Amino acid sequence: MRAEIFSQPVLDNCQYMSAFVKSTVREMGSARAPFTCDAWNSLEVLAKISEVAGIELIPAMDYEIAAINISVNDQTVPIFNASHSKEEEFPAFAWHRDSYYPFVCVTMLSDCVGMTGGETALKTASGEIMKVRGPAMGTAVVMQGRYIEHQALKAYGGHERISMVTSFRAKSPHVRDESALTDVRPISNLSELYTQYTRYRLELLEERVRDCLKKEYYRESAKRPFDIPTMRKFLVEQKEFIESMIEELIK
Repeated sequence: MRAEIFSQPVLDNCQYMSAFVKSTVREMGSARAPFTCDAWNSLEVLAKISEVAGIELIPAMDYEIAAINISVNDQTVPIFNASHSKEEEFPAFAWHRDSYYPFVCVTMLSDCVGMTGGETALKTASGEIMKVRGPAMGTAVVMQGRYIEHQALKAYGGHERISMVTSFRAKSPHVRDESALTDVRPISNLSELYTQYTRYRLELLEERVRDCLKKEYYRESAKRPFDIPTMRKFLVEQKEFIESMIEELIK
């Protein structure tokens, strides 16, 4: 994965900057990053991620395989120790909630030997701060970053913090999909982003309508009366689904 991230085609075509993070690699695609894309689409990896999440997941869309956040120090930072105060645990990225996809898998791509810090910190509903176990190269954290306030803490004793963020959504078309493009819109090719977003959302809508039709055929063949409240509820949900799409497709 590191070899593909730092390959010349990716460096030439896939680097973005934003106010939130100074260096992000996005939209590598299967042509420039075949191993990375194959890995995140493999049945074995998806099964493990789904097991952790407690629901069957698939990549949100090909465009989101994957986003790589790169934080590099100009010089080696002294190793953090217990004498540091809480204020000295500076974050690599600010406190935030993801305003895009329901689930993310954050994978550490840096060699963490001799490094202290670099954890993902989570803020609970009571305001308590919890830290995910210290990272190591190849370890990953699956979380619902859209709903949990979190940040990446700064790493000490290391020269870099490179994390790969892959976004996921529920495989079932019947699970509520609240994906939004707020954070990713400024660091994306909008034509490609909107194409893939529209495609997967319309596919979900198509599956929902087909399922509704099957139920209607069955109801009619069973000589059962038309269920007005149920049909109205279904139609309102799909109307809200389409309206949320319209809100996301802006220039």
